[in-house]
Amino acid sequence: MTCNNFFHSTELFRIAERTSGQTPYMVVAQDQTGKCVAHMLALLRWHGTWIPPFIYKQGRVYGEGEYEDSCENKEQVFGLMLYEINRFFRRKLALYTEFSALSQKMFGYQHFRQNKYFPMNWQEIHNSLHSMPPENRLSKKTLKRIAHAESAGVTTSEVATTEELQLFYNHLKNHFRSKIKRFIPSEEMFTKLYQNQHTKTFITQYKNKLIGGCTIILSQGNAYLWYLASKRKTFYPLHPDTITVWNAIKYAYDNHCEHFYFLYAGLPFKKSQFREFILRFGGKPVTKYRWFRIYVPWVNRLFSWLYRQ
Repeated sequence: MTCNNFFHSTELFRIAERTSGQTPYMVVAQDQTGKCVAHMLALLRWHGTWIPPFIYKQGRVYGEGEYEDSCENKEQVFGLMLYEINRFFRRKLALYTEFSALSQKMFGYQHFRQNKYFPMNWQEIHNSLHSMPPENRLSKKTLKRIAHAESAGVTTSEVATTEELQLFYNHLKNHFRSKIKRFIPSEEMFTKLYQNQHTKTFITQYKNKLIGGCTIILSQGNAYLWYLASKRKTFYPLHPDTITVWNAIKYAYDNHCEHFYFLYAGLPFKKSQFREFILRFGGKPVTKYRWFRIYVPWVNRLFSWLYRQ
């Protein structure tokens, strides 16, 4: 099994299986000779909310998996793996399964429909880093904010100790405590990711006080912003969210990444403050589908009707 995509790698599988709150499953497709031609990592998570059912299981998959060059019909193989994931998570009593970050908007459309998934239009944003320096894409207003924060003594650095990592994790948990949608992995997973070369965590400080931070994933020559949290309202004049994201983008550029992807660009509403914020860095918005399957039949039919294309 060749693993170039970190989101479907045995590395991430081993990290996830050693942490609480989620269980990884690797779906493997083989040809007639028994050779692996494709694989897909799916996570089954325990998720808690402030509204009923309060705690439930959620299936989560990033992308469509990884395929060998010898795999002739990727979509057909994807359909087989999707069927197995769907059946398995239903047996595991997951409330729903979500697919995101697909390479193309229409990838697997027929197979998702056959397995009773419904699509939601979801805007994704990425910055190209290969054609020009990232500062050339920034607006004058954003450049001014960055310069002001730096002149005031705000610094962003890569996490260097487990103590700094714990500070970042506590900050992240507090930031998302009231957020319904976002899932925050356990601290032990962040610790194991910190020890992995594919993950970088940054913290932003002002007068030795943490005011922001983020975690990025490095995979296949690209960088992916996974989690971002900042004390944006408390330290608004210093714009900790802006300086944190900017330094993450600059790190990706300095390390020869081709693109910088925002894995989460806000909920799919016409107006989104977070989406408007990340567009300030000169990124390109692309509308794609996120696919959902709710394992309560009548609820799934209702949402399929509400989000009919």
